[in-house]
Amino acid sequence: MTETQTVAPLVLVDGSSYLYRAYHALPPLTNSKGQPTGAVKGVINMMRRLLKDYPRSPIAVIFDAKGKTFRDDMYAEYKANRPPMPDDLRPQVQPIHDIVQAMGLPLFVIEGVEADDVIGTLARQATELQMPVVISTGDKDMAQLVNEHVTLVNTMTETVLDIPGVNAKYGFGPELMIDYLALMGDKVDNIPGVPGVGEKTAQGLIQGLGGLDAIYADLENVRTLSFRGAKTMPEKLIEHREMAYLSYRLATIKTDVELAIAPEAIHCGQPDRNRLRELFEDLEFKSWVKEIDDEKNVSPTATALPLVCEENAGTENNLSSELPTAPSETNYDIITDKILFADWLKRLQHAAQFSFDTETTALEIMDAKIVGVSFAIEAGVAAYIPCAHDYMGAPEQLPLEWVLQELKPILEDAKKIKIGQNLKYDRSVLLNYGIELRGIQFDTMLESYVWNSIGSRHNMDDLAQNYLDYKTVTFEEIAGKGVKQLTFNQLKVEDAGHYAAEDADITLRLHQFFWPQLEKVAPLKSIFETIEMPLLPVLSHIERNGALVDAKLLGQQSVELGERLVQLERKAYDIAGQEFNLSSPKQLGVILFEQQKLPVLKKTPTGTPSTAEEVLQELALDYPLPKVLMEYRGLAKLKSTYTDKLPLVINKRTGRIHTSYHQAVAATGRLSSQDPNLQNIPIKTEEGRRIRQSFIAPKGYKLVAADYSQIELRIMAHLSGDAGLLSAFEKGLDVHRATAAEVFGVGLDGVTSEMRRSAKAINFGLIYGMSAFGLAKQLHVGRNEAQQYIDRYFERYPGVQRYMNNIRALAHEQGYVETIFGRRLYLPDINAKNKNLQMGAERTAINAPMQGTAADIIKTAMIKVQAWLDQTQLDAKIIMQVHDELVLEVAETQVEQVRAGLIERMSGAAILKVPLLVEAGVGNNWDEAH
Repeated sequence: MTETQTVAPLVLVDGSSYLYRAYHALPPLTNSKGQPTGAVKGVINMMRRLLKDYPRSPIAVIFDAKGKTFRDDMYAEYKANRPPMPDDLRPQVQPIHDIVQAMGLPLFVIEGVEADDVIGTLARQATELQMPVVISTGDKDMAQLVNEHVTLVNTMTETVLDIPGVNAKYGFGPELMIDYLALMGDKVDNIPGVPGVGEKTAQGLIQGLGGLDAIYADLENVRTLSFRGAKTMPEKLIEHREMAYLSYRLATIKTDVELAIAPEAIHCGQPDRNRLRELFEDLEFKSWVKEIDDEKNVSPTATALPLVCEENAGTENNLSSELPTAPSETNYDIITDKILFADWLKRLQHAAQFSFDTETTALEIMDAKIVGVSFAIEAGVAAYIPCAHDYMGAPEQLPLEWVLQELKPILEDAKKIKIGQNLKYDRSVLLNYGIELRGIQFDTMLESYVWNSIGSRHNMDDLAQNYLDYKTVTFEEIAGKGVKQLTFNQLKVEDAGHYAAEDADITLRLHQFFWPQLEKVAPLKSIFETIEMPLLPVLSHIERNGALVDAKLLGQQSVELGERLVQLERKAYDIAGQEFNLSSPKQLGVILFEQQKLPVLKKTPTGTPSTAEEVLQELALDYPLPKVLMEYRGLAKLKSTYTDKLPLVINKRTGRIHTSYHQAVAATGRLSSQDPNLQNIPIKTEEGRRIRQSFIAPKGYKLVAADYSQIELRIMAHLSGDAGLLSAFEKGLDVHRATAAEVFGVGLDGVTSEMRRSAKAINFGLIYGMSAFGLAKQLHVGRNEAQQYIDRYFERYPGVQRYMNNIRALAHEQGYVETIFGRRLYLPDINAKNKNLQMGAERTAINAPMQGTAADIIKTAMIKVQAWLDQTQLDAKIIMQVHDELVLEVAETQVEQVRAGLIERMSGAAILKVPLLVEAGVGNNWDEAH
């Protein structure tokens, strides 16, 4: 967004919005003194971008003040749900204030009100003077301030909200925005609203009847409105009228704050360069210090971001940004004729690398049909080739088969570097057309994930917004939402063309941002190049292989589970003495805590007793009804998630289930699966094992399941170097039995099953950072007894305690921990002043290197196994990966050969101080093979 008005607008910056936006967008950076600096850097970068976009504008920056506001007096629970400011963010606020002031920008921090109220007051005063105003924020509440003079701009997403924009986004004008917020409330600020009224219901009420007063004056007509639940809505509105009007007052931005300066008096001052240099030096922003020192040598034509307003500074004051800047213009071609296609084909042939994307009819890889393809060869230069848009009146397009045949040599050229976002999907879809995508070298989703697994969601829209300050066109914006959403082939070519070309363009720009970051950190570059990218085609193979399931067996189990659920329901009624909805937290709370007087272990944010799973689990140890409820919930979940659903997702063409494996979800590097999720099928219960029995081998084949034995304990032995643990694993002892012997002071022969069970809980509990309190709950012993077990454990295994102390200290020092392979996991709360948050981060610091290393090992094993299968051409294929286990479908005549080779490659996936033990079984179904 750039300034285009004749009169430069007054720019009001929502500094608090900038603060949290910057904090969540970047990794938790610290300097050599351990001082957090990421949010400071992010906010100042965004301020500099704003100065470039509005070079002639007076700019004021407004932050929330500490302490309560008048809204807290109005409603004691206001913002009660909001967590305190993160401890690593709090010390960054003052440096930001100092830098903003040193840049010569007016700073407002007014006690007793919020930043919104100061902005609202300045906006109202400016409107009365007919001054144009731009409010830079990401807060939807500010839409109530929009008028003919006031516009909202989100410089992070490049979206603009003027009066037509508010109407287009919400379906009504700015004057009804407060009514909208009052009806649906705000969970972030704990504005209650009307229970049962969400975004769509609030829109329906306002579009149908108007604001709050109009709605309450015409309640009977609410029943005639078309939104879901309209018939019962009047009663809810009547019951919660007081809350609705309280919410209205809470959501209303105050516009009469007493301020010491009027909007026409706001101007940028002269920057204090000595102070800026001092601040940047203290924070160790070395490049910015250098830029200040070198500022006289900056070319007048440089495209750097400015330090101050243009009216007070020449071009010598510019500072360059470390964030990539978007091209000033984009050139997107929609290719519908062979001449333009031939031109682009030559450009692709001569390009060393290009980004690539497919647009399809569906997300399911086995059924998706290509509608068109897009490319980008440089930032801002991209093209889309529509081939199968089939809506009425669609323009003539190049034939899909011909286009793919022409592109096939380039797509299959391994020397031609391909860049994409989630290229696993594109690879799989192209295989439906007999094209093997080769040269897959960079996937921006994985680049982001390896660089910082917790810094952002890794989809393209979020990455563009968070790292490029660019708002993409979303699929919903051009295709609609819900049941009325169009498929890509139904979209107008001109809309689809911009969307698809932008996808390719932004993917290329994201690569240009992320790859230099990874190149700076050798272990992360290695993780990307040797694990994540080679794994991509392996996962594509596994997804396409699919797993064969016995739908009849699942149907039979579903019936049996249904009958068992009915029995449990009746049993719950008998215990409670009445019928009730077992799935209703409200009814359950009344039965458990009001009628049966069970102890309240935890409360919800609204103050009602919690019936969450962890609460019922604890109550189930001592009370019959929670025990029945836990069994009911477990079986109901199995039925709905697996026995009912799995038969429905069998692909009609292949007769198999094809799950999707996600590389960029779990922070530790673990894979997850979806549609269906195969990772959570229980193995310890009879019902879970029966579900596994439905995963079968076809005639003439067997399933071979290979699993790492106690891999995280082995990694702990390696990381800690503890002599006792190393010895136990080297000797091939049962490590839980060996631990029991040490902790309980008996010989190996004297270890009882109960002792071994307790030792297992200790072994696994400690590597997850479990406290004595947690261990006591798990073993059903007193806290002192549990602490004695832990103390004895550390006496026998001092290396483990030393490792835990060292890794905690390292985490506090650098803000992250690493796997053996060098994968990083950032810990934003490791230095939090809130002790609960800090202790949680410390537990993660202990466990993450083990979980992450286990993930790296199984991924490496998958790459090795697939390469071996490809090389030997054995009649075997990987059909599933679940936690530390690989499941293969193998010809009966080659079972022993594959079993031996599988064990060899999995056990050789990493060299640790202890052997990696792999156990492999064979069976006609997954349960038999495990």
